[in-house]
Amino acid sequence: MVAQSRSMVQSSGLSSLPRPATPPTPPRPNLFLMSFRFGISVVALATMVGTLLSLLQPEELSLEAAAGQGIAGEAIAPNLPPERPLTTLQQQIQQLLARQPHLTAGLYFFNLDSGASLNVGGDEVFSAASTIKFPILVAFFKAVDEGRVMLHERLTMRPDLIAPEAGTLQYQKPNSQYPALEVADLMITISDNTATNMIIDRLGGAAALNQQFQEWGLENTVINHLLPDMKGTNTTSPRDLATLMLKIAQGEIVSPRSRDRLLDMMRRTVTNTLLPAGLGKGATIAHKTGDIGIVVGDAGMVDMPNGQRYVAAMMVKRPYNDPRGSELIRQVSRMTYQAFEKMMPTQP
Repeated sequence: MVAQSRSMVQSSGLSSLPRPATPPTPPRPNLFLMSFRFGISVVALATMVGTLLSLLQPEELSLEAAAGQGIAGEAIAPNLPPERPLTTLQQQIQQLLARQPHLTAGLYFFNLDSGASLNVGGDEVFSAASTIKFPILVAFFKAVDEGRVMLHERLTMRPDLIAPEAGTLQYQKPNSQYPALEVADLMITISDNTATNMIIDRLGGAAALNQQFQEWGLENTVINHLLPDMKGTNTTSPRDLATLMLKIAQGEIVSPRSRDRLLDMMRRTVTNTLLPAGLGKGATIAHKTGDIGIVVGDAGMVDMPNGQRYVAAMMVKRPYNDPRGSELIRQVSRMTYQAFEKMMPTQP
């Protein structure tokens, strides 16, 4: 059929007609130039959409931008309600203190949900005793987050770090080694002085820690001597300790994972005869106590069965080992807990 068609065309003379000119081949597209122009269009479109969203939802975008500037995985601290001083309760506590002139007390409480607060001598400087181990623990976990300390690394119990008075490490063989996390745990749960000195040494010494305390806004928290500091040269204030616990509760300073480990240790504190003794049934507390005879104190964070949370710190200067100092902390803890229990939160 094809050959037959070709012979018909030749016989008709069509093959002698001039052939139309072959159209020129169009130039091949410049793929690089097209990609470049497409990229510019996409960027321009994204910019227009972003501008429109920022006009429609400026608050949401600003929150996302703020989250992007933080440490990866770090929670944004929620806003706290304004302080609402419990004037009547403060007066009752001041009257209680006036009846015990041999005791000098300072305290600071703040409810994160209602804003209810108590401040009676909260900025007064006291000998820290073992409450100094709380900010040291925070510094330890901050170093872990920053990769300066490994939880599994082994710390050496050098003879110059061994300390009496509290703890079990003092009875172990000098130059023994222990995992850093275990040493930190002993520092808090049983208030081991040797463990504390090992952590202070690993973190660069007192000067390095004191600088961090200042950066965190702790105006009165200072390490002047390794443990045991029986003369009370290491100092702090109730507001400093409560403020630090508030920062931890708000997701500041350390990562969420380190915060969880830190609070777990403080919930396992063995001595529970001070702030915990004044709490109601079902309440839990993460805290650290301190006692060097002339000063007794406790600081921590309480979770109530009704869902509210508050930070608390109280220090009492007293005649050596006077039991009325500890009883005063228990009384104030009980009075404050009962007051907070009756209040409703001011924010969802």
